Amino acid sequence: MFHVLYSQINSTVKYFIKYSLSWISQNLAVPFWMVGHIHLMSTIYQDITEIIASFGMNLLVAAGFIHDFIEYKKEKTNK
Repeated sequence: MFHVLYSQINSTVKYFIKYSLSWISQNLAVPFWMVGHIHLMSTIYQDITEIIASFGMNLLVAAGFIHDFIEYKKEKTNK
């Protein structure tokens, strides 16, 4: 019984992470772009944390885009 409960929780957590990644990439791509690119043009990056934050935000959007593309491709081949 514990194994069944664990696998159900594990599958729910995986789904939630995939959903969150997709949501972030779809809804926050433009704000991340504004922070990462427009801010880059108006200031000089002297702080490594700003560079890492900008890089991380772009990675989140890219990962979400790839995940959405894979899901879209699966839907198209199943129809």
